[in-house]
Amino acid sequence: MQQVKEGDVVKVHYTGKLTSGEQFDSSVDREPLEFTVGAGQMIKGFDNALPGMAIGEKKTINIPAEEGYGERSDEAIIPFPKENIPDDMKLEEGMTLTLSNQDGQPMPVIVKEIKEDVVILDANHFLAGQELIFDIELVEIT
Repeated sequence: MQQVKEGDVVKVHYTGKLTSGEQFDSSVDREPLEFTVGAGQMIKGFDNALPGMAIGEKKTINIPAEEGYGERSDEAIIPFPKENIPDDMKLEEGMTLTLSNQDGQPMPVIVKEIKEDVVILDANHFLAGQELIFDIELVEIT
């Protein structure tokens, strides 16, 4: 029986949950997720769970924050000048905005606080600092 090894392109179904049981993502009602094992396309803990799995096999894994989206970082809290925000944009605490990073890639941020002259933005991934639980089913090795 063929087993996954690093470099294989695989298709998996997954459901991601927090330790509270709250589900944050799932591919179950969509197409399976396709990626190359070990190519850095997935978070480390997810990637490391695939080698050795066989088609049709299911497993549940726990991924600590350091093998997921990392710990929360104070450096990702950004004071953003209000003068750089369009006048017609109505900001609210908790809302998500999309900025571009230095490479031009979209970067979601959350408005944490609105002050007189700056808006405090949080660029930490929303799953940073969290232990994650994934139910994984290997659908295909291509």
